[in-house]
Amino acid sequence: MDRSGRDGLPLSDYDQLPLGSLESRIRSLTSEQVEELLTHEKEHGRRVPATQVLSARLDQLRNGAQPTGGDPSGLRPEAGGTPGGSPVSPRTSAEPYNPPPHGTPDQRGKPKGDRF
Repeated sequence: MDRSGRDGLPLSDYDQLPLGSLESRIRSLTSEQVEELLTHEKEHGRRVPATQVLSARLDQLRNGAQPTGGDPSGLRPEAGGTPGGSPVSPRTSAEPYNPPPHGTPDQRGKPKGDRF
């Protein structure tokens, strides 16, 4: 078995992975590797959502699913985002909009007064 990660885990940064990344990154692992992560999780983390994701993937693999191609260290949604912060700037932001205090823009409120 390939022991590529820290502490011999198939995913070197497994303990720091958010759940969304875990779901996508275990797709390329074999059933033995997923079992290894599941055992590690049960012994150390005991995170119920992570255990459920790993168990579900292990069931899929045992029922004939095949690991998908790809590098388990490749796609890292948690490290994504835009380099340097938000792409929004004053030049690209929307025009300010102040809705009327009552009514809708096409149906203005009526002034209060005496009714006839």
